[in-house]
Amino acid sequence: MDAAFIGLIIIVLVALAFDYTNGFHDAANAIAVAVSTKALTPRVALALAAVMNLIGAFLSTEVAKTVGAGIIDPPEGSGGLEIVFAALIGAITWNLITWWYGLPSSSSHALIGGLVGAALAAAHSVQWMGVFEKVIIPMIVSPLVGFGLGYLFMLILLWTFRRAHVSKANRNFRYAQIVSSATMALGHGMQDAQKTMGIITLALFTAGEIDTFEVPFWVVVAAAAAISAGTYAGGFRIMRTMGRRIIQLTPTGGFAAQTVASSVMVTTATVFAVPVSTTHITTTSIMGVGSTRRLSAVRWGVAGNIVVAWVVTLPAAAAVAAVAFFITDAVV
Repeated sequence: MDAAFIGLIIIVLVALAFDYTNGFHDAANAIAVAVSTKALTPRVALALAAVMNLIGAFLSTEVAKTVGAGIIDPPEGSGGLEIVFAALIGAITWNLITWWYGLPSSSSHALIGGLVGAALAAAHSVQWMGVFEKVIIPMIVSPLVGFGLGYLFMLILLWTFRRAHVSKANRNFRYAQIVSSATMALGHGMQDAQKTMGIITLALFTAGEIDTFEVPFWVVVAAAAAISAGTYAGGFRIMRTMGRRIIQLTPTGGFAAQTVASSVMVTTATVFAVPVSTTHITTTSIMGVGSTRRLSAVRWGVAGNIVVAWVVTLPAAAAVAAVAFFITDAVV
């Protein structure tokens, strides 16, 4: 095997490692609310999320094509592989930092920031219009949609079940949360597993192993398995933030937040093929639902720290990726 092929194998393994970290970093998105309302135990919730992540990853590859071919111009040769490798290092590093501090930042934007930072460091072309249309606009719009729909849907549920017996309603909504948690995990698999598929496909295209930007089936299988395994490994630090520190939800509120978030994720993956942040959507859906109680019920200080993490994710991951590229280029 020549050096370029060995480099490709390393990149594939690193990409799958990123997919694994994405799984345990974002596991909270699918299950934190259901666990906090005692609809599911943590391990049962993680197992359910892992299975649904696996299924969701097989349903579409449109987001993978957007990430792999719509953010930077596909690079070529060994220099191109260095860009992809540095992008992954930037994304993984930022994922681990935010996981350690329990901040639900976006793995998607960490990966995209890594791609942009590595490309800029290599003086390679970035598709700025693609970044604006497929990353920046969805990054701004999707949290607003999550908050607004969460608020409205919760109001509808409160009005519809205003005469229901509270304990009976809570019991029924706990059952309903099993379904909404499964749908959340399905949407997470449709969104986040595809981003790794796109990176691996970009590496294969860069190395000349494939002629067109079509995701090979083995890449789908590998990415699906990696994110599923990472999800089952858990993400309890972030789970505490998502499930309790923003606001303590009722089973009705948990169902509302999960239903809204999963609907947005599935729609953006299938209809618009844009890589939105499952973290952003889930968090703002929880905030929207919690705001129906009263605005002060949401711990806005915690929410503010989360928003800061969102804002700095793209440039921070880009900076780490740029440093990783310079080091890799110097060593190789």
